[in-house]
Amino acid sequence: MTSLIEDYALLGDLQTAALLGRDGSIDWLCLPRFDSPACFAALLHDERAGRWALAPTGAGPATRRGYEPDTLIMRSEWATETGTVRVVDFMPPRGEAADVVRIVEGVSGRTSMSMQLDLRFDYGRIVPWMRTDGDDLVAVAGPDAVWLRTPVQHVLDRTKGPDGQACVSAEFTVAAGERIPFVLTYRASHESRPKPVDAETALEDTRRFWLDWISRCDYTGDWREEVRRALITLKALTYAPTGGILAAATTSLPEQLGGSRNWDYRYCWLRDATFTLQALVGTGYHDEALAWREWLVRAVAGDPGDLQIMYTVDGARRTPECTVDWLDGYQGSAPVRIGNAAAEQFQLDVWGEVLTGLHLVRENRLPTSHAAWDLQRGLLDYLEGHWREPDDSLWEIRGNQRHFVHSKVLAWAGVDRAVRAARHPGFRDVGEPVERWQDLADHIHQDVCAHGYDPDRDTFTQFYGSRGLDAALLLLPRVGFLPWTDPRIRGTISAVRRDLEHDGLLMRYDPGADASEGRTIDGVPGTENPFLVCSFWLADALYQTGKHNEARDLFERLLSLRNDVGLLSEQYDTTHKRQTGNTPQAFSMVGIVNTARHLGGADPTTSQRMRQGS
Repeated sequence: MTSLIEDYALLGDLQTAALLGRDGSIDWLCLPRFDSPACFAALLHDERAGRWALAPTGAGPATRRGYEPDTLIMRSEWATETGTVRVVDFMPPRGEAADVVRIVEGVSGRTSMSMQLDLRFDYGRIVPWMRTDGDDLVAVAGPDAVWLRTPVQHVLDRTKGPDGQACVSAEFTVAAGERIPFVLTYRASHESRPKPVDAETALEDTRRFWLDWISRCDYTGDWREEVRRALITLKALTYAPTGGILAAATTSLPEQLGGSRNWDYRYCWLRDATFTLQALVGTGYHDEALAWREWLVRAVAGDPGDLQIMYTVDGARRTPECTVDWLDGYQGSAPVRIGNAAAEQFQLDVWGEVLTGLHLVRENRLPTSHAAWDLQRGLLDYLEGHWREPDDSLWEIRGNQRHFVHSKVLAWAGVDRAVRAARHPGFRDVGEPVERWQDLADHIHQDVCAHGYDPDRDTFTQFYGSRGLDAALLLLPRVGFLPWTDPRIRGTISAVRRDLEHDGLLMRYDPGADASEGRTIDGVPGTENPFLVCSFWLADALYQTGKHNEARDLFERLLSLRNDVGLLSEQYDTTHKRQTGNTPQAFSMVGIVNTARHLGGADPTTSQRMRQGS
């Protein structure tokens, strides 16, 4: 049976990521980059779909484990009857090739160890041709080539794998003081073999990289360690060549166990841009914020009417969705989806998200870009002609398009930020139609207040005329649409808690609130669990409305839902007390950073260095 989602730790080299279980098995790895086909896909099936197991013979989960402080180097330790052993797992930041390094370290006594490597490319479908090359193993399948280098004698058996096909295994003993390396290297099969990596040198280089990176963090408030771990995770989800930050490292981990709400999150969502930028500039990471801004400008360049809600990590537009029918799905949660058809949806809020994110960079006095302002002009022109249209909402609802309140408010926010920029004393007047933009912002604001607010229930609604609510309504005051003191905002916060709170956590929305003919509003069967970032938004709202103790209590509870190495997935099943959805979820990790800052009194749009006048 596949491990619990929270049993996995993240390894990464800033171009791809692996998930390592408590049992010492790497059950997920895509090569050469985050959205490539997986060569280890046991996470979504079983060991027949590929894995790399390394642990004491016959042992269960590690006795204890944890990241080295302020790094992405994982240490898993087993105490056995004959000795104690530690396995150090990491991926060096990408150089000539992609490497996964595992060092077996004898702590005390003598421990019998087992290693089994089951390489299965194309999400478990392709068994590579394997051969030995001196003491090393070489595996090739089409465009992919992998080398395994270790001093341990290993056996290539073409019939002993979990699917009756080829695998590589080893049985060995490690004594106290011994360190035995295993290095798995990937490179395209048409290229020459890269220079072998020395495991111990790579360990020092990797440690130095992460310690240097986190030393730039200027966050000094409460929950310092939690914030730093969240930032390291966000960095690990960054595609270094372009600066794009993906939503999660996985695909098809279910929102509901056994259900079909399984999506591919290995892409970069524009809806996350503003929140991610707040987290980065608010903790001193201006270089990463600029890289994300540049990725954004490149990805959305072109006709403003062709803006997508998501792009690949290199900014490509096509993310065609299909199902991988030979995989059973995580604990039977089928189908497994590759690609995401939601990229074709019309989500009005993304125009506002992009404009707001670019304004955030400008407000923090980061280097400006003429290309970025030209892009904003085009986005504003598009909003002016299309803000009245219904859309699919930030939640990518796969039902009928509607006039979602959050989407309209983000359209207002985008226009509002442009007006602020154009009226700033330092802005060069190049004939911008500021008054027309102001009239547009006023018109959108009036329309939302007239059609998106239900005075009988004293709340804004999910969409115009809706009976349902939406946790994204908590963001209305956060973007400045109305102040936190406005009675309509306070009424909305109370209504959202009343209708969407479930065991103290928030659902995104109620799929059945506006259902018709037995169909949910989002057109997808089944239900989901509380969406964790929504509860971070609630903590922010509680704090801003004077309920400071409640806000801190909720935030502490959210922190308690992290796994033992500080990671959060997308959702949390309060019935079975377990994480659900793709992991680690950038939106959730961003929530840790921004809410910690928010509860500490920070302006969510301003970095600490800016507040100190540096």
